[in-house]
Amino acid sequence: MFARSILGARRLALAAPPRLSAPPGLGLTLTLARGFTTSPPRLTPRIPSRFPPSFFRSHAFAQSRPTPRRAKWTYARYGLVSPTFAHKHPWLASVLRLFLAVMVGSSVLLLIVLIHDASTYSQKHIDRVPVNPLALSPRRGGPKNLPIIEVNIDDKESDEKARCEGKPRLIILGGGWGAVSILKTLPPTAYNVTLIAPDNYFCFTPLLPSACVGTVEPRSLVEPLRRLVARVHGHFLQGAAVDICMSERLLEVEVPTEDGPMRAYVPYDKLVIAVGSRSNDHGVKGLEHCFQLKTIPDAQAIRRQIMMNLETASLPTTTPEQRKHLLSFVVCGGGPTGVEFAAELSDMLNEDVLAYYPKILKGDMTVTIIQSRDHILNTYSEKISDYAEKHFQREEIDVVTNARVNEVTPKSVRITIKEKDGSIREAELPASIVLWSTGIAMQPFTRQMVELLPNQFHSKAVQVDAYLRVEGAPKGSIYAIGDAATIHLNMLSDLLLIWEQFDENRDDKLTYDEWALMAEHIKKKYPLTSDYLAQIRDVFREFDTDGRGHLSLNQVADMFIKMSSKATALPATAQVASQQGEYLGHMFGRLARQRKTLQANDIDNLDDEAYYHPFKYRNLGTLAYIGNSAAFDIGGYGSAGGLLAMYAWRSVYWSMQVSMRTRFMLMLDWVKRGLFGRDLSKF
Repeated sequence: MFARSILGARRLALAAPPRLSAPPGLGLTLTLARGFTTSPPRLTPRIPSRFPPSFFRSHAFAQSRPTPRRAKWTYARYGLVSPTFAHKHPWLASVLRLFLAVMVGSSVLLLIVLIHDASTYSQKHIDRVPVNPLALSPRRGGPKNLPIIEVNIDDKESDEKARCEGKPRLIILGGGWGAVSILKTLPPTAYNVTLIAPDNYFCFTPLLPSACVGTVEPRSLVEPLRRLVARVHGHFLQGAAVDICMSERLLEVEVPTEDGPMRAYVPYDKLVIAVGSRSNDHGVKGLEHCFQLKTIPDAQAIRRQIMMNLETASLPTTTPEQRKHLLSFVVCGGGPTGVEFAAELSDMLNEDVLAYYPKILKGDMTVTIIQSRDHILNTYSEKISDYAEKHFQREEIDVVTNARVNEVTPKSVRITIKEKDGSIREAELPASIVLWSTGIAMQPFTRQMVELLPNQFHSKAVQVDAYLRVEGAPKGSIYAIGDAATIHLNMLSDLLLIWEQFDENRDDKLTYDEWALMAEHIKKKYPLTSDYLAQIRDVFREFDTDGRGHLSLNQVADMFIKMSSKATALPATAQVASQQGEYLGHMFGRLARQRKTLQANDIDNLDDEAYYHPFKYRNLGTLAYIGNSAAFDIGGYGSAGGLLAMYAWRSVYWSMQVSMRTRFMLMLDWVKRGLFGRDLSKF
C-alpha cells in the first residue's frame, strides 16, 4: 500500500508541474492540473518524512525538461567517425577520417588492379595465320642481288594491316625522338610504315645521367618500339642501314640471323633518316679508355664501373694511392650531358656513399669537368653558367675551362690549359672513369649516303632544305631529321625567282616597300632568317651602301649570302628532333588525305611546297640539372633555383614521357630514392 502511494505521488508529480500547497498543518497538498482551471483540486497524501522532499523535486525537475533529440548519424555527414567523438576531438577526428578514407580508397584501387591483373591471364589459340609466300621466301634483286623484303610476315594478321598493303611505303630509320614523334602524329593506316632500328626500344636520353648512379632505373626510361609502331599498324625490323640505291629506291640493311648478320634490301617510297649521331672524337688519342653516354648499355656500364671502384676502394688491401685513383672521375665536355652527369655523380657520392661506405673515402673523391670554352653550359645564358659554376664550387666539383684534351690514358687525362694571360701549360689529371661528351659526328650510314650525293659539304650532318628534304636526292623521297640533319639555306638558287616576283615595276631595283614585301616572303620561306630580319629597315640601310633609297640585284645577292651564313644552325637536342618528327608526321598526313585526288589526276607525287609550309623551330627552352637544383633557359631569359626548380625540372621531363607506363615507373623511382636512397648494388 505504501509503495503504491509512492508511485502515485511520482506520477502526479510528473503530470502536474505547477503545485499549490495547503497551509501548514493540514497534512494535505492541493495540486492544480495544468489546463484544468475549473476542475476541483485533487488531494495528494503527504509523503512520509523519511524520504526528503528534494528527492521528488529533483526527479520531477529532471523529468520535466525536454529530452534532447539525438542527431541521426549518416556517413555522408559524419564519415566513419561518430559525431560525439568528432565534437570533442575535431583535429583527431579529421586525421582519422583522412586515414580511413585513404585506406578505403587504396583497398578499392588494389581490388581494381587485382581484377584487371586476373583478366590479363588468358590463353589464345590461333590457327591458320595468313602469310604471304613472299614474306617466307623473299625474291632476290637489286644491284647486289640481295633478298628484297617487300612483304612482312604480319602483313595480313589484321584488317588494319591488310588495308595498308597498297599504301605508299614509308621507311623510318632510327628509334629516337624524331622517329617516335612521326609515329605519334602520323594518321593510322595512311602509309605502309616500317621502322628499322638496331634496338627494339625508345630511350629517354635526357635522364641517362640519372640512370648511371641509380636515381632512376634503366627500365623506367625505355618504351618498346613495337608498342609505338602498333598505333599506325606498322612493322618493326631490327637492323641497321648500311647503304642505299636511290635509282631503284632500295635501302640496304643489315639484319641479325642465327648464323650471323646478313644483308637485305627494303624498298621505299618515302625514307626518313633519323639515326642520330655519334660522339666526335676530335682526333684525340686513347678514347677507347673513355665511356660515352648515349644508350642504356652505356649507362649500365658506367654504373657497374662506379660501384666496382667504390667496393675496391673500401677494401683494407687498397693502398692510399690506389684509392685516390679509383675515386677520381673526369668529365670531358661542359655541355648539358657532362654537367648533369657530374651533378648526379656528386649527389650520389655525398648523399648515399657516405652513409654506407667508409667515411675515409670522402677525402679522396674528386669530380672534374674539362671544358674547352670560357664557361660550362656555354649555350645557355651567362647567368645560368655563372650559377652552375658557383654551385659546383660549393659542391667541390672542379671546373677546368679553356682546356683541351690531348690524350686519354688508362690512368689519366692529359690536357692543355690556356691561362688568362695567354700562356699555355700542360697538366695531367688522374682518372679511373672518364666520360667523353664533346660534340657530335655523323653515323657511318649518313656518311656513306653523303658521299653519294652532290653538293653535300657539311662535316657533321646531312644538309636538308627548309622542308627537311635531303639536298641532292630526288625531291619528295628522302628526308632527314634530328642530329643527322642540318638545315642548309641555299638562298642564291632562288634569287632570280624572288627578284622577279617583287620587282613589280621591272626597273631592276627594289624600293623599301618592295623590299619589305620580299622580307616577309623570305621569313616564311626560310624561317631560320627570322632573327636576322627582325629589323628589316636596318637590314635595308646596311646594304643600301650608296644611299640611293633602293637595292640593286648585286646588293640583294650580297644580302642573301650574308643571311645564309648568319642563319643559326639548330641545336642537336631532343626538342629539335621531336618537333621535326611532328612536322613530317603532319605533312605526310596531309599528303595522304589528298591521295585520291592526286590519283584521279594521274599525279604520282606532289611537291611538298605546293601543299605545306617550311619547318619552323619553336624554342621552348632548355633545362639542365646541376645537383639538387636546376637551370632553365627560356627565350634567352635564364633562371636557376634550388629544390623548387628541381621539382619543376622533374615535372617537365615527366610530362615528356611517351607513355603512361614510363610515367608511372619514373614517379616510383623518384619516390623510392626519396624514401630509401639510391640503389648501390652492382649487377
